[in-house]
Amino acid sequence: MVAVQRRQLKEGTPRIRGATWDGEGVNFALFSANATAVDVCLFDADGGRETDRIRLPEYTDQIFHGWIPDIRPGQLYGYRVHGAYEPDEGHRFNPNKLLLDPYARGHRGKLIWDPALFGYQLGHKDADLSFSDADSAAFMPKCIVTSAPRRAQHPSERASRPWDHTVIYETHVKGYTKNHPIVPENLRGTYAGLATPELLRHIRSLGVTAIELLPTHSFVTDQYLSDKGLENYWGYNTIGFFAPESRYASDPNHPSAEFRLMVDAIHEAGLEVVMDVVYNHTAEGNELGPTLSFKGIDNPSYYRLMPDRPRYYINDTGTGNTFNLSHPRVLQLVADSLRYWVNDMGVDGFRFDLGTILAREPDGFDSQSGFLKVCGQDPTLSHVKLIAEPWDCGPGGYQVGGFPPGWAEWNDRFRDTVRDFWRGEAKAAELAPRLLASPDKFNRLGRQPWASVNFVTAHDGFTLNDCVTYEEKHNEANGEDGRDGSSDNRSCNYGVEGPTDDPAINDIRERQMRNMLATLILSNGTPMILAGDEFGRTQNGNNNAYCQDDDISWLNWDIKERGERQIAFVKRLTALRRRFPTLRRNRFLSEAYNEELDVKELTWISAHGGEMQQDEWEGSQCFGLMLDGRAQPSGIRRRGEDATLLLVFNGWHDVVEFTLPEGEAGQWRLLVDTNLDQLGDKAEERLFDPQHIYTVTGRSLLLFELKRR
Repeated sequence: MVAVQRRQLKEGTPRIRGATWDGEGVNFALFSANATAVDVCLFDADGGRETDRIRLPEYTDQIFHGWIPDIRPGQLYGYRVHGAYEPDEGHRFNPNKLLLDPYARGHRGKLIWDPALFGYQLGHKDADLSFSDADSAAFMPKCIVTSAPRRAQHPSERASRPWDHTVIYETHVKGYTKNHPIVPENLRGTYAGLATPELLRHIRSLGVTAIELLPTHSFVTDQYLSDKGLENYWGYNTIGFFAPESRYASDPNHPSAEFRLMVDAIHEAGLEVVMDVVYNHTAEGNELGPTLSFKGIDNPSYYRLMPDRPRYYINDTGTGNTFNLSHPRVLQLVADSLRYWVNDMGVDGFRFDLGTILAREPDGFDSQSGFLKVCGQDPTLSHVKLIAEPWDCGPGGYQVGGFPPGWAEWNDRFRDTVRDFWRGEAKAAELAPRLLASPDKFNRLGRQPWASVNFVTAHDGFTLNDCVTYEEKHNEANGEDGRDGSSDNRSCNYGVEGPTDDPAINDIRERQMRNMLATLILSNGTPMILAGDEFGRTQNGNNNAYCQDDDISWLNWDIKERGERQIAFVKRLTALRRRFPTLRRNRFLSEAYNEELDVKELTWISAHGGEMQQDEWEGSQCFGLMLDGRAQPSGIRRRGEDATLLLVFNGWHDVVEFTLPEGEAGQWRLLVDTNLDQLGDKAEERLFDPQHIYTVTGRSLLLFELKRR
């Protein structure tokens, strides 16, 4: 055992949490409302030996703090926290367990699962009521003392992309780069690899404006996965809210610096960075989980415990515990973390996993919760993109459309309806509001269409290719006997489960991918594309690849001719979205007639060429949406803003003779027909008179522009 050492300590300051280097030493500060003492443990360069143990000398406003001389950046450390071990009262202090600093800017080493990680004795008849005196330091990652990074521009001073110009691209640092031939082999799977200029040029060429990264906070692979030889690939098991995940660093000694350089490179490529963040729970699990950080620092402050049985955790996340954002110090921790990633690392926004939990107060979801108020008024956070995943498994957990102004939300209604429409299971009346940014959900309190983040696929579920190739999930590699992953995939294989050489089946599959991509990109709202969908990547039917850190999840960049055609199609769609502001309005479209301008900005068109009547909505699977940009309020007009567009959707399996509607003097110019793949440069030559009967192929989408004389 390392003896507590005597040094020329100073009281330091409680104002800045974590380990802060000032050029001569380090100030340590740790919040705990219930601990009795805190020791800082210092380790040698490889983290294998504890070299010093120092008791923090002061306690101010529930902050233990002290300044220790002669410590420099790169020093490895952890905490041991003393206090009562009384699980029935909610307290789980155990100084035999080395704990990670909640404010640590970096972690070194990998968690090694061992009984010593648990505060109690595994296998004891009293379970977590027992007490373990085994030292966990040998099995724990260590925190890294870092120097202050270069400050980024304040978000209000950056050239941020307006929401109505935003196209999001969801991807994974490792999976995106691991197999990419352009990325130097030693950088594949790393932050530095994602910063490869040629790679970023590809992303930018797609018309994407923001890269949304799956979790890059330091996280832990769950023990049950580790025991099976699997990894937590997605990363939704956070243990460090300020520390970049070190497994993605090509230089494990400087993960923070490498992350910042990646962000700088993405910005230089003209793209924004959105982080997927997990503040709803941690990797410590329930009462039978390990003691890694918060549980041993101040369990009843950091976690929501059962009011009448504080030994047990409220589990609104389905992962064992729920982070307690009702506590002011915990809320401060989350806000400090968010500001750090913006101000010090330069990121442009966040997607909040299970976001409803963050806004849940003791009485349930509250759109005026402390967390939402902090984000809304904070001079830093109120200037960045905030995206909620608006559901969880707790009471009142489904809150799509329930977040306040300033927030965007993942819209699963869009995903489900679009998939259903194109496989013939939804009608026109169901799809119509989704094309207009779901005003039934979001047109409230002055919110704008961009608040609906539209997506057809995401990391969780089938890829776009697998949506048209499989009807059943194929998660055998996960080792859970098919119990994991959703069985409600809203997919169709068109006659054969899995890949086939049948040209007719492949033709409909490719067209259906184009249909869903076109619906996504040409609809009002903020489109989000899953990386690899632009060329039809597959996960071989695995719809829950969270534990597949291998070729199932890593993108295969051996792109065939079919994939190249699909990439070109996506580029064409995003170019059209940029060209026609009507497709990305910053206000909700209206069917009201504008007498002054003698136009309606929105008209639903039947296959007969006239305006849809009420009885035509019932059972209809082919309809048109005509958008007249001239109905915009007066003022400075942007190029393409006064265009009249016609979108035709045929979800029917057979052809439909569609009469192009009457318009003022001019002709309808065909810009997109998903049955034709893409029209290329000859689009200008495909002109049709009003009242022309266009044969719309079964299951296809068309876009026309009225070319006025």
